[in-house]
Amino acid sequence: MVLPADQVLPAVEPALALLELNSIAAGIGAGDAMAKRAPIDVLRAGTVHPGKYLVLIGGAVGDVEEALEAGREVGASSVLDVVLLPNVHPELVAAIRGTRRPSAGEALGIIETATVAAIIEAADAGLKGAHVHLLELRLADDLGGKGYLLFDGAIADVEAAVEIGAGRIAASPGLNLRVIPRLHAEMAGNLAADARFAGRVRGAAGEGAPAARESGAAGRETPDAATSPTPRGRRR
Repeated sequence: MVLPADQVLPAVEPALALLELNSIAAGIGAGDAMAKRAPIDVLRAGTVHPGKYLVLIGGAVGDVEEALEAGREVGASSVLDVVLLPNVHPELVAAIRGTRRPSAGEALGIIETATVAAIIEAADAGLKGAHVHLLELRLADDLGGKGYLLFDGAIADVEAAVEIGAGRIAASPGLNLRVIPRLHAEMAGNLAADARFAGRVRGAAGEGAPAARESGAAGRETPDAATSPTPRGRRR
């Protein structure tokens, strides 16, 4: 879930909340109830894979709490997950907008979750609990509804951030985590580029084409690269 340039979020501090539902109809109804219940500053809602609906709100803490309560009431059994962050970390806001930072630390920390709300909460907790940066936050689309984050920093700090973030969502389904010291430059390059495998394969094939022509393939067309199918912080 990366917002296009013409839909950049206004400031969502000091509070941010996200409601995640498994029904589009229920999600639209919940978003409507949230907007009607309290004067929130930000409301962004829409579908993500695989057929889930997200409602992201921001504003004053009390207003966000009240709106979230209304959304949960209307969403009822369709609510998959929810997160409420009364004082959201600014790096998390930037990452939700789609900001990606270059890697500069000694280690890479990874947390993966089955829901978007869980990875948002883990990211906020890790950022607040350790001296790390959030390199990237991926949410749902092209991930089968999953979310993952990448922390960057000194090894001890990244280990602390991953432990704190994962500890906050310990009961969340699909939780996986890893800390990789001194990430290899080849993998760092892959992470800095398009994270989707099909995009990486196409790029690699294109880079190799000139060499093939120079080694005796001149005059023949280079076949197209094979395309693989693109196959919480407070909880209540």
